Amino acid sequence: MSHLKNLTLKVWRQSGPTDTGHFENYTIDEISDEASFLEMLDVLNESLINENKEAVVFDHDCREGICGTCSLMINGVAHGPQKATTTCQLHMRTFKSGDTIVIEPWRATAFPIIKDLMVDRSAFDRIIESGGFITAATGGAPDANLIPIPKPVADAAMDSAACIGCGACVAACPNGAASLFTAAKISHLNFLPQGQSERFKRTEAMVETMDEYFGSCTNHGECSAACPKEISIDVIALMNKDYRASKFKNRKELSR
Repeated sequence: MSHLKNLTLKVWRQSGPTDTGHFENYTIDEISDEASFLEMLDVLNESLINENKEAVVFDHDCREGICGTCSLMINGVAHGPQKATTTCQLHMRTFKSGDTIVIEPWRATAFPIIKDLMVDRSAFDRIIESGGFITAATGGAPDANLIPIPKPVADAAMDSAACIGCGACVAACPNGAASLFTAAKISHLNFLPQGQSERFKRTEAMVETMDEYFGSCTNHGECSAACPKEISIDVIALMNKDYRASKFKNRKELSR
């Protein structure tokens, strides 16, 4: 085990949504290269508290790359320089002694800053609430084998369901679009037999809720590149196809 020395942290500090915010510089004298990035921030906060200073606010929960709350821009890259890695899984061995590391919150209009490095991602919740579910009859759960699903379909659904809703796609997109997130949440239900009855209502509702909060997708592809779960941009094409079909089908049903 080796140690990194003399790290300079350039951290965004903002007391609240109405504050203009600013960068503050901190120094980490020494830290193990096996420490995670969030553990490094813990060390920073311990030193700030010991100096009777206010700790840096940042979001985290599972620290296992599952929950998606560790939303940080690190040196201008969502989740940092390591591909397919969440901030909590990024380790200090990615950096070297003497480095300057710039740490910012997600930069997106739809994600207003709460404080320091923590942002409000409730706009994602509004999208899910509008249709990210299936309606199932109550009663005992049917046997899993009663609904045969081809393996390629099951695999595609699981690939989409891997989305952890971290918001890196929005933060990386020049337009602040949420198409990758929305498409992943739509696709993992629309692929499966259980999701077919509400497929077009779901797609229309979720896409139009997304449009209320986020920018438009112009196929830059930054979203998929920044995604820690490597969700393919193909799901956006599938979402757009279903959205066009939903406008026709839903209008046809209303005219009956």
